[in-house]
This record gives sequence, C-alpha cells and structure tokens, in this order.
Amino acid sequence: MEINDSYRHRGMRKALVRTLKGKGITQPDVLKAIGKVPRHVFFENAFLEHAYQDKAFPIGEGQTISQPYTVAFQTELLDVKPQDKVLEIGTGSGYQCCVLCEMGARVYTIEYNKVLYERTRKFLPEMGYRATFVHGDGSRGIPSYAPYDKIIVTAGAPTVPTALLDQLKPGGCLVIPVGNDRMQKMLRLTRQGEKQIKREAFDNFSFVPLLGKFGWQK
Repeated sequence: MEINDSYRHRGMRKALVRTLKGKGITQPDVLKAIGKVPRHVFFENAFLEHAYQDKAFPIGEGQTISQPYTVAFQTELLDVKPQDKVLEIGTGSGYQCCVLCEMGARVYTIEYNKVLYERTRKFLPEMGYRATFVHGDGSRGIPSYAPYDKIIVTAGAPTVPTALLDQLKPGGCLVIPVGNDRMQKMLRLTRQGEKQIKREAFDNFSFVPLLGKFGWQK
C-alpha cells in the first residue's frame, strides 16, 4: 500500500510532538515513534484536519482512536525497550500498536470487536507494521503466548484482571486504566516477585470500556 505521507503531514506530526512535549512527555523514543507513525491514514479524507490534533476521534463500532497524549502517556509508563514482548489489550484502530512497533517491541494484540479486528489485522501489515493479531476477550489476555515483558490495556477496566498479572514476567509491568464507566485512574503494576506487585497510580483518563469476563459485561 502506498502511503501518502506528505511534507505537510510530517510538519503536522512535528507540531503534535511539540504539543506532547509541552504536556510533559519526555521520553525521546516515545516522541520519536509518535513523530513517525502516519496517524492521518487512520482517518477518512473528510476528517484529515483532525488527524494531528491532540484528541480522540471516532473510528466506528462505538470505538475511538486514542488521543495522542494518552498513547504517549501510557507508552512512557510502559518503558518499552527494543525486543520487549508486549501484549496490547484492545487493538482498536491499531495506532497504539504502530507506536509500539516503531519502538522495536514484539507486539501481541487482541481485539474484542470482530469488525475492528478484521480491519486492523489487514491494514497494519499493509503499512509495514508486523504484529500478532488475535480476536477474543482481552480481559483474559493471551495465555498461549505468555509470559510478557509488558502489558498495556487501552480500555477502562472496573478492576485489575488477575489473569493479566499472571501473564507478566518477573520485573514486567502492566499499565491499565481502572475506574468506573466515566473516569479511570491510570495504574502501573510491576511484578517484583512471585507474589509481590508494586502498584503506582497516575492521572485520571476516560476510556471506552474494557469488555469481557474480567471487564464490563456487554
């Protein structure tokens, strides 16, 4: 697939990166990845002016492409290193997955919605991004590929699913928004031993709900 990534698009991405720096994102690899992923290809031409604004935007199926600041914030908490094995819960548009791939992660991504799953598993390889795509209940994780260095959840959960913590390697971390259906607190949980989990809380965000057995019931 030929991606139309013009001088104007690149300029808009540079402006977006400056905006994210102004909001406190400091990790160079995160900013570099966001500066490289062509976010406009996830938008219809009629909405192109919205592509590099720092806001979420509807992508159909009751879902959104996440706000760039939210993607950057979660990715920064994840502290991705090249070759990290990363599980993403909620493929959605695939934008977050592309950012993780740009940072050198080996990404396993699961999507609850069949329409989005089919769309994204075809689209991302056409863009040149390789990941392992799974359709299913993300609240259960993907045990068959576990354990993971990092797990990122891109939907709001009512509680932290123990199924996800169980799939973390020692020293690995889970970044997940937890709260009610309107507002969630961003958490980072790091496995420090067989039983010991370090829990850190950060800012409040608003995500679409995590559906599934250990999420919100549909």
